[in-house]
Amino acid sequence: MKRREFLSKSTLVVGSSMLSFPALLQAGSEQSNNVVVKTADWQGLRKLFALSHDYIHLAAFLLASHPKPVADAIDRHRRAFDVNPADYWHEHFMTIDQEISAAAASYMGGDASQIALTDSTTMGLALVYSGLTLRPGDEVLQTVHDHYSTDLSLQLRAERTGAKVRQVALYDDPSTVSVDEIVSRLKTAIGANTKVVALTWVHSSTGVKLPIRAIGEMLKALNNQRTESDQILFCVDGVHGFGIENEDVTTLGCDFSIAGTHKWIFGPRGTGVVWGSDKGWAQCTAVIPSFSRSYDVWLGGSTYDQVPIGEHMTPGGFHSFEHRWALPEAFKLHLQLGKANVQQRIHQLNSLTKQGLSQLKGVKLHTPLNAELSSGLVCFDYNDMAADDVVKAMHSKGIIMSSTPYRKSYARFAPSLINNEQEITQTLAALAAVR
Repeated sequence: MKRREFLSKSTLVVGSSMLSFPALLQAGSEQSNNVVVKTADWQGLRKLFALSHDYIHLAAFLLASHPKPVADAIDRHRRAFDVNPADYWHEHFMTIDQEISAAAASYMGGDASQIALTDSTTMGLALVYSGLTLRPGDEVLQTVHDHYSTDLSLQLRAERTGAKVRQVALYDDPSTVSVDEIVSRLKTAIGANTKVVALTWVHSSTGVKLPIRAIGEMLKALNNQRTESDQILFCVDGVHGFGIENEDVTTLGCDFSIAGTHKWIFGPRGTGVVWGSDKGWAQCTAVIPSFSRSYDVWLGGSTYDQVPIGEHMTPGGFHSFEHRWALPEAFKLHLQLGKANVQQRIHQLNSLTKQGLSQLKGVKLHTPLNAELSSGLVCFDYNDMAADDVVKAMHSKGIIMSSTPYRKSYARFAPSLINNEQEITQTLAALAAVR
């Protein structure tokens, strides 16, 4: 049978061959589907994690522990692959990316067709910044506050193509930053040749959350004065707002929102998404061939426009399928909890942490107290200690935290949905005892 015929008939073929293990799949599915958490049930949510109770986890955002619905789905797919990998893959590969993108859209907004699937924030940043259409002389404007992954994605693009990249500081003192200061500094830095503005929603270096919607409105006003060919694209590394902030991505005013889904959203490790507006995707080309229905375009069975742009932009190759295919469970879990409830809870715990830190002797708080300009990360200095020394001292007291991975490093707490008020109180008391 020719490859094209096999692809088109794979569902029929698999339908009979799958009869050897439906009970296995059904059992796994029932195990996952029976796990239901109530709206805003934080104690119930904590029970879904295998996280050790020997520690207070204030760095859980670095890499998610899989909650039970996600872990069960991963296990279900893994067992099916182990029983019959070829048939299980051929049964799903032509449609499952659409299903995952639809689950992502139900959580983040937008249309499933606009969402590409990746392995991480870093992969998403590299795909977008490598694929953007830039003319000679076009400039990409980023900030001095961005993560290594943004800096290097843009630097490598510049080295390959000669694209011009420039940086701007949006604030000097993060603890006193204002919306007006951020928007004003960015607007002043934009020049006639600026074609792309590349920002980070929540700075993991300081905990500052940028006013993305206000920035989007400012850029829209500037674009209204520009010709179509000179429009500015607005790209956002959204990973530390994604899974916290109750937002619809289509209303933020950006053209790309890029995020790993194995942090705040509790998705499978090694997963991520890129949402792009129609305007954004129209100015971005694929970097890695897709294995979705794009394959059928190559075979001649479909035309390019018959395949959603998000599928064209989803990198192909054989991934850790059991992880990617389990991603919808993470979105379902957050929607069960309620997006507004999630935002309120994380901000509540972070406000409690910041207020407590601000009252401790020896603490210099760098993250704004204002929830409008902060999210789930709290950065600070303590008693002139090196950030890593603070981390080690707290670890010895049973508290896992982190230091910011930047040239200027701060100690960092990240209160999340797995934490509670008592843990914050214990943490602050433990820090006060560090000498």
